Amino acid sequence: MTRYLLDTNILSDLVRHPQGQIAQRIARVGEGAICTSIIVAAELRFGAAKRRSERLTVQLERILAALDVQAFDAPADLAYGRLRVQLEAVGSPIGGNDMLIAAHALSTGRIIVTDNQREFERVADLQIENWLR
Repeated sequence: MTRYLLDTNILSDLVRHPQGQIAQRIARVGEGAICTSIIVAAELRFGAAKRRSERLTVQLERILAALDVQAFDAPADLAYGRLRVQLEAVGSPIGGNDMLIAAHALSTGRIIVTDNQREFERVADLQIENWLR
């Protein structure tokens, strides 16, 4: 079974459009095939807190409660260390949280679903899909 890790911008779209194309794609691949990272959940909770929107926070919590939110555990830390060294060696680092999310996807063998392809394409061997384009 193909397995997916949903990135922040994908879940953000799902929060804004609960019946939109992300929800439709999840229905097609099956909820058991998807998860997200605790790093993504933290980014989304930060965004909701910053906006101080009760409606947004409630919708976000509903979605996160329905998802498999994966802890950042070993061997993701090993993947992160290797990834950071590789990206810095070629002079093309990506954002800190994106690097953690990429390492998480690599270490769990998941395809990352993101609308931020330019950033994640710098990561060798990372499989990427964009469900918004």
